[in-house]
Amino acid sequence: MENNEKQINLEIRPDIAGGQYSNLALITHSHSEFILDFAQMLPAMPKPQICSRIIMTPEHAKRLMNALVDNINKYEAHFGPIQLDNQGPKGTYNIPMMGGNNGSNS
Repeated sequence: MENNEKQINLEIRPDIAGGQYSNLALITHSHSEFILDFAQMLPAMPKPQICSRIIMTPEHAKRLMNALVDNINKYEAHFGPIQLDNQGPKGTYNIPMMGGNNGSNS
């Protein structure tokens, strides 16, 4: 470990450790924050249900993006390229949200 790296000891509660399934992410932002809503879009459900919301600063959102890129590169180096099928929508799209806010998937 380099001198400028800090070690963080994390603890995860049992009710969180199981995780939450999400196959849709809605992302909105303002000048000071990014809001990531994770949702489940399933065939038997008439509309996606948001299962988790994460709010972070733009700086932390960029750190998350860089960490995801790094981890996807490592994953693909080990397991091969991740194939994206043509079944889902490409780009971004708006989904009406409660209160009139709109999000876009990523």
